[in-house]
Amino acid sequence: MPAPPLDGILLITGASSGIGAEFARILAGSARALVLVARRRERLDALAAELTAARPGLAVHVRAVDLSDVASIFPLLDEIEATIGPIDVVVNNAGFGDMDLIERAAWPKLQQMIAVNVAALTALTWRLVPGMVKRGRGGILLMSSGYGLTWTPAAATYVGTKYFVSGFSESLRAELGGTGVVVTQVCPGPVATEFEAVAGFPAGLVVPGFLQISARTCAEQAVRGFARNRALVIPGWRSWLIVTAGRLTPDWLLRIAYLGVGRLLRRRIA
Repeated sequence: MPAPPLDGILLITGASSGIGAEFARILAGSARALVLVARRRERLDALAAELTAARPGLAVHVRAVDLSDVASIFPLLDEIEATIGPIDVVVNNAGFGDMDLIERAAWPKLQQMIAVNVAALTALTWRLVPGMVKRGRGGILLMSSGYGLTWTPAAATYVGTKYFVSGFSESLRAELGGTGVVVTQVCPGPVATEFEAVAGFPAGLVVPGFLQISARTCAEQAVRGFARNRALVIPGWRSWLIVTAGRLTPDWLLRIAYLGVGRLLRRRIA
């Protein structure tokens, strides 16, 4: 089986914090060059300084780009390939969530989430795959979610974006079979990152700490599975149990389990 060329030029989106920053720290040990993409330039610069201090000689390039502006992606990739070289591996990590009842959600936030979670991820992949296929080697790591494999109330749009990523990943992997390009999707459960602060939770609900794994653990297990050409990685044994239980539970039973949840949340919020 082919392995992703983790010794090449690697592009990581959403690299300024959380799982993306941990991907950068882990992959810095093997990469010839890293291209770190995110909105917050100061965080990218600090991470780049940390990585080059730990491994002198490593080429780390930062690009401060808002991926919700999908039109900026193709000029960005043209510039990267012209000045740095062809991308061997893309880690499609950028994304965020929105956890609330649909009527309480702000449309600008939902629109931005769809742009980043779906459109940007697709555009990056579409643009980079032809070169990988032509060279006969490459890697695409896609960050989905446990909610890409099951569903929950109070997160309808976010769940929809992650269903897209999971379906896209599986179809893409089948398409690219025999080309030398590795496709792996990662479907984590709760991870201790900025996700909750950005997504919010209805009625003050929070994810218990014992159910969360660290961003480092998530990234380590994702990279390990990617290097082994696994189709799907669910980091953390607790998350694996929760996500697998959701996948194996028939939809009719989930509908019964979630019956009245929306009504209950509305009462708690009122």
